[in-house]
Amino acid sequence: MGKFDQDAKELLRLVGGDDNIQAVTHCATRMRFALKDNDQADIEGIESLKSVKGTFTQAGQFQVIVGNDVADFYQDFAKYSSASAGSKEDVKQAAESNQVWWQRLMAFLAEVFAPIIPAIICGGLILGFRNILEGVGFSALGQQVVDGVAQVTAEGEPIWNRIVDVSPFWAGVNSFLWLPGEAIFHFLPVGITWSVTRKLGTTQILGIVLGITLVSPQLLNAYGAAGALASGEVPQWDFGFFQLDMIGYQAQVLPAMFAGVALSYLERFWRRVVPEYLSMILVPFLSLLPAVILAHTVLGPVGWWLGDLISKVVLAGLEGSFKWAFGFIFGALYSPLVITGLHHMTNAIDSQLIADTGTTGLWPMIALSNIAQGSAVLAVWWLTRQDAEESQITIPSAISAYLGVTEPAMFGVTLKYVYPFVAAMIGSGLAGLISTTFGIQSNSIGVGGLPGFLVIHLDSMAMFFVAMAVALVVPFVLTLAFYKAGFLTDKGIDFKIPFFNK
Repeated sequence: MGKFDQDAKELLRLVGGDDNIQAVTHCATRMRFALKDNDQADIEGIESLKSVKGTFTQAGQFQVIVGNDVADFYQDFAKYSSASAGSKEDVKQAAESNQVWWQRLMAFLAEVFAPIIPAIICGGLILGFRNILEGVGFSALGQQVVDGVAQVTAEGEPIWNRIVDVSPFWAGVNSFLWLPGEAIFHFLPVGITWSVTRKLGTTQILGIVLGITLVSPQLLNAYGAAGALASGEVPQWDFGFFQLDMIGYQAQVLPAMFAGVALSYLERFWRRVVPEYLSMILVPFLSLLPAVILAHTVLGPVGWWLGDLISKVVLAGLEGSFKWAFGFIFGALYSPLVITGLHHMTNAIDSQLIADTGTTGLWPMIALSNIAQGSAVLAVWWLTRQDAEESQITIPSAISAYLGVTEPAMFGVTLKYVYPFVAAMIGSGLAGLISTTFGIQSNSIGVGGLPGFLVIHLDSMAMFFVAMAVALVVPFVLTLAFYKAGFLTDKGIDFKIPFFNK
C-alpha cells in the first residue's frame, strides 16, 4: 500500500471522479488537473486532506499543492484513476477550453515577452544604476557650477552635483554601462520579432533579420525622429513616383510585434501553397521581403501612431481640469501599457515636462505602479508560501518590482492569476489619484519602485510617502480579499518564464 493511497483515492472522488478529468499530470510540487467542470471539485474537502497544502485554479487548470512528495502522490493517484495522464503541455492544452478570448490574447502577449524578461531585468537594473549615477543630485556633492555660475532650478533652488559630475571613475562606468543598456532597450524589436516567430512556430532567424531591419543604422534613430520630422530633415527612400521615410523603431514594441505576426502568418501561408521542393528557396523570400515592406509602410507607422496618441492623451490629462480622474485612470492602466510596451513613450513625455517646467508629475505615478505590482506579488507569496516552487518566482519578482522592474512580477505572477493584477491596478489607480490631486512632482526620471523617493521634489515628499503607503497596502489587502471571495480566481493565464522556471 502506497504512502498516499487513502488521500489519493479520496482526491479522485473530491475532484468529481474520472468522468470529470480530461487530463492530469504533476509538476515539482503540484497535481495539475484539466477538469471538465471545475465547479464539481470540492475545494474544502480537498484542502482538508492531510497531504494537501492548498488549491488554486489557474488558466483553467485546477491545481492541488502537495509538496516535494508529489511524484509519489501521483503514482498512488494513478492506481485508482483511469483518466489519461499527460505532460504539462497536454494538460495546458486541454484546459484552454475553459479560457475566454481575452485570456488567450493575454497568454499570447505574455509568452512573447516571457523569453525576453531576463534581458529586461538586466537592462532595468543597469538603467536604474545609471539613473543614480547621472540623474540624482546629492547636496553632499555640492552645487553644480557651469562657467563659474552656480546652477539653480526654475524655482531658484540649487542644482546639486551628480556622481558623474565629481568622479571620473563613475562617469566612465556610467558611459560603459550604456553599451549593454542600449543593446537591450534600443534593439528590443529584434528580441520581440524573434520571440513572436518562436511562439508561432515559424523560422526564428527570419524574425531576427526582420527585427534588425527595424533598428538598422541606415535608418533615422527613433529618438531623433520628432525633431527631424519637425525640421523636414528625415532621410527617405526615393522610388521616383513616391518617397518613404527612413525611420527606425528603436525601443518600439507594437511595430515589432505587428511585423513579427505578419511575418509568421506569411510564412504559414506560403508553406501551404509552395511545393515542398521549392519551399527552401521561395518561402523565406516570399515571407521576409513582404513583411519588411509592410513593417515600414503600414505596420510600423500604425504602431507609432498608437504610441503618439497615448502620449497626447497623457499630456492632456496631466494639464486638464480633471487631472484627479486622469491620475486614477493612468495609475490603473499603466501596467497594461507595460504589457504592450507603450509605456516607453512616457519617457519622452517626462523629458518634455522636465524641460518645460523643471519637474514632471507623470513619473511619480509610474514609480507607484511598480510598488503596487510588488505588493500584489507579495500577497500571492503569502497565499502560496508553502509552495516552494511558487516561492522561487514570487520572491524575486516582488523584489524586482519594488526596485522598478515589473515585467517579472506581471508575467511571472499577477497575470498568471489575474486577480492580483486587478488588485494592483486598483491600488495603483488610488495612488495615482493622490499623486495628481496633490500635484506630486519629481525632479527627474529616477529609479522606479521604492527608491523612487530619491528624485521626488522636496515639496511633494510628504504626500508621495502617503501615496506610496496606499500602493503598498491596498494591493496586498485586495489580493487577499479577492482570493478569499473567489473573485477572478479561475481566470488565470498559464505560461512560464524560462529564467525562473526549470
